Parts: sequence; C-alpha cells; structure tokens
Amino acid sequence: MSRQIDRRAFLRRGAAGAAALAVGPGLLAACSTDGPGTDGKPGAGSSPRSGGTLRAAFTGGGASETLDFFNGPSALDLVRARAWHGTLGNLDPNGPDGVRYGVLQGIDVSDDLSTYTLRVRPGVRFTDGSELTSADVLHSLSVLAARSKLPVYRLAAANFDLARAKADGDLKVVLPTLRPIADGRLILCQGNFLVVKDGTEVFRKGMPSCGPFRLTEFTAGQGSAFERYDDHYGHVPHLDGLELRSIADSTARAGALTGGEIDFAHDLSPVTARTLTDDPKVELAPTESPYLVGLSFQMNMSAKPFDDPRVREAFKLAVDREAMVRTVFHGEAEIGNDLPSIGFPDYAEGVPQRAHDPERARALLRQAGADGMEIRLTTGPETPGMTETAALFVEDLKKVGVRASVRELPAGQLYADFPAYAALPLAGAYQMPIPALSAYQMSTAGGSPSAFGWKRPDTDALVARARAESDRARAEKLGTRAQRTRWAEGNQVLPVFKPNLNAQAKGVDGIRDDLFEQFPGFSRASLA
Repeated sequence: MSRQIDRRAFLRRGAAGAAALAVGPGLLAACSTDGPGTDGKPGAGSSPRSGGTLRAAFTGGGASETLDFFNGPSALDLVRARAWHGTLGNLDPNGPDGVRYGVLQGIDVSDDLSTYTLRVRPGVRFTDGSELTSADVLHSLSVLAARSKLPVYRLAAANFDLARAKADGDLKVVLPTLRPIADGRLILCQGNFLVVKDGTEVFRKGMPSCGPFRLTEFTAGQGSAFERYDDHYGHVPHLDGLELRSIADSTARAGALTGGEIDFAHDLSPVTARTLTDDPKVELAPTESPYLVGLSFQMNMSAKPFDDPRVREAFKLAVDREAMVRTVFHGEAEIGNDLPSIGFPDYAEGVPQRAHDPERARALLRQAGADGMEIRLTTGPETPGMTETAALFVEDLKKVGVRASVRELPAGQLYADFPAYAALPLAGAYQMPIPALSAYQMSTAGGSPSAFGWKRPDTDALVARARAESDRARAEKLGTRAQRTRWAEGNQVLPVFKPNLNAQAKGVDGIRDDLFEQFPGFSRASLA
C-alpha cells in the first residue's frame, strides 16, 4: 500500500519552500517534517522496493506552472509530466539506434526514408485500466504536440506529415515524412514526446496516465505529489511516492537538502554546490557529457545593428570564455565554441575554437559604425549560471566600447511569453543537450521564432541533406559544413557548457538510471 499524502501537510511544506526564497535555508531546516518511510512492498515486475517517498526540489515557474506540459515553459513542468505520463522514448547515445524506447517497442524506417512506423508496446495500460493504443499516440503527436507553441514539440510537425499520419491497427502508427530523414528516431525519442489518452484536451489531476507515478496533488509554484503506479509497464518504481517541490533559489534548495526537508536538489549554483562538498550526509551528482547545458546569448538579426555580420562577430570575439568557466563555474565547465550539442556524435569537432580578441572586436564595431552602441541584455535565472555569465558578458562588451546593461527577469518568466522573448534584441538562453542537427532544426531552421532572425535557406538545405543521408560519414561532412556557416555567420554567442550540479542525500540511488537530457527521472530511484 502506498503511503498517502496528507494534503494540508504537503501544502505547508510547499509554502515553506516558497518562503525560503526570502529567508534562506534556515527555515527549511527548522521545518523538516518527516523522513522517508520504508513501508513499500515488492510488486510484480520489479525487484524489492525501498519504499518511502522521495522529495526533490527544482526551479519552478511560479504561478505560470501548468499540468499542460505541451505548453509549460519551465523545467519542472516537464519533470512533473515525465513522472506522470509515458514517453515514446529517450535519447541514449549507447543505444543501437541512439535511443531507448518507452511505450514504443521500436520504430521501423522505410528504405526510402519516407515512412516511419511506430510499434506500440503491447500491454501498456492507463490508470483507468484501458490499454494504450495507436490512437493515443496519434492524438498526442498530431493534435497536442503539433499545436504547441514550444519549439521542441513542433519538431514532429516540421518533419512528419501529421495530417496524413494514420493508425495501422491498435499497435502501429504510420508517419509519412515531409522529406527523407534518416534521424527521425532522434526526434521522436527526445523524451519530450509523452503520451496521453486519445481525446485529452484538459490536463487535470485524476486524468488517465501511464507514467510510473499517479499525480495526487498539484499547486502551481509550490509543488506536486505522486504515488506509485503499480501497473506501470516494464519497471515498477521502487518508491511508494514522490514529491516535487518548486524552490527557485539555489541556496534554499541546498538548505532544504542539508536540513533533511528534501532528498534531492536539482541544478545548484556552482558556489552553492561547493559548500556541500564536505557534508558527510550529502553527495554531488553532476551530469556528464553529452548531458551538458549550453549557456548562450541570442542576437536578433531582425534588429539593427545585429543584421551586420561584423557586429555579430565582434560580440563573439568580445566574450572571455575562460574567465567565465574559471570564475562562475570554478573550472567545472567546458568552454563553448558558439555551437550547441557538444559531446554528441554530430557535433562539429573540427571547427576552430574562437579566440577572445577584444582588439579585433573593437575594430569590427568601428567598421560597422556601431562603436558606442547601446544594448540591453535580457536574461533570468532559468538555470544556475545564466545571470552570472550575463553579468560577465556585459562587462566584456563594455571593454570593447558597447554601452551594455542587464535586465534580469524573475525565475520562470524569461520564456513565459515566447513571442515577446523572440522579439528581444539580445537575450540570454540555455540549450538542452540534444544532437546538433536536431538542435538546428528545432531552434534555427526555416526562420523559426527562436532563430532570432537567422534565415539561411542554403544552410537549412545542408542540414536537410545531412539528415537525409544514411551514410554516417557523408552525413557528418554535410553537417559540419552547415555548422561552420553557423559558427562564422550566426547570431549565437555560446561561451560555456555546464553540468547540472545536482546533489542528493546519502543513500539515494538510481536517479541517474532515468536521466532525460539534463533532467532526472525517478522511475528507478530508491531510498536507503
């Protein structure tokens, strides 16, 4: 029997987490209510469970948090959804197709790369007892993902002819491609594509789901609670329950961990993480390559003077990448080269590392008539390090004659109004770790709003040719050509790749076994 969540106690704990934003970790340490229980019982399909309820804290989105993960902009919205709903699959560089499957048994690709056939795993059941079928997959992709405003979900519609997608019986979905693609599995199995029941329009507590846990409580800006779903396909969770808490401040998350209020703290700041290194009750669990987050600054080519390639190059040359790694991340990060997806097989390793050259940057700005230009960089604490790197970048720009300033939005608000974000002249951003060619299409190709004015049909065509190439060597050559153009002429300054500096209580195990990009899952987690 799963441990029941006391609603009032849970909401009190969530309120304590929110209050910590103002008063720091001491309050959370003082308000610790209960430890993990051990009342779990072994169930079918799983080794004996540790039982108990694991409590984890993330940066949330405040009042903008939503159960509709297809339109939820915060990391916590997606982490919550993955605990609740089944996924088509996940990226896995060690897998035979570069993926590991979830509710799908596999994906077959036609020889001419014109059709993908999704084979649904038999026997997957929703919490209402109904069996997951091709109709549910079709609805989740062709209706909900296709109309999402978030670029990551629009990848399916950008690659597959969803209007002509059809079910072939109860356990197959046939997806025609819009153009030949060889890497469609990497798109469909990015971990964002989750499955809900056919006909779902409203997301609410109690709706049928097929993830490892059932949602029992949700309060935007505070947290959510779950109990184990014993009929989950494949591996039944070890845990009886899960609590996800919304705590925006890194220090407050660490304080909640050391005070025993939570068992896992996601994405701590480098400074905060260093304070935990000597704590015998805590262990750091940073993500590793290729699951590193790229921190970047987007220059809007639709706004002057960023339509001038000399200005864009000047901004790239102005940034002191080594200083950012050294001062913000204490050396625990990798220098970026203005291209996303470091560590993935299709990342262009042969592109030369861009130097820090403030003299050349000043000369280019003078040539472009932009010497002394005024610009405001808009950013927010969407992940630790964003605001700190933005502050250093502004100082670097000042050194080359740019009158730069920073506008910092509250946590969870940078992407909340995406059209307004995409219209900013200079904006902070972070890149989720996905393959390079998928990243290009998701955020850049075809004049996407997230491309910030980058419109290069010739580069789009190179990427399309690379993605349509079954021969890996030829695909790599074409992809590298496209990335070289993006490096030379693009509008992205990407100086740093940083790990997610997660921390957990000693005895917590298995979270790494369900890693999605830089976000953890809890289907295989256990407590000591």
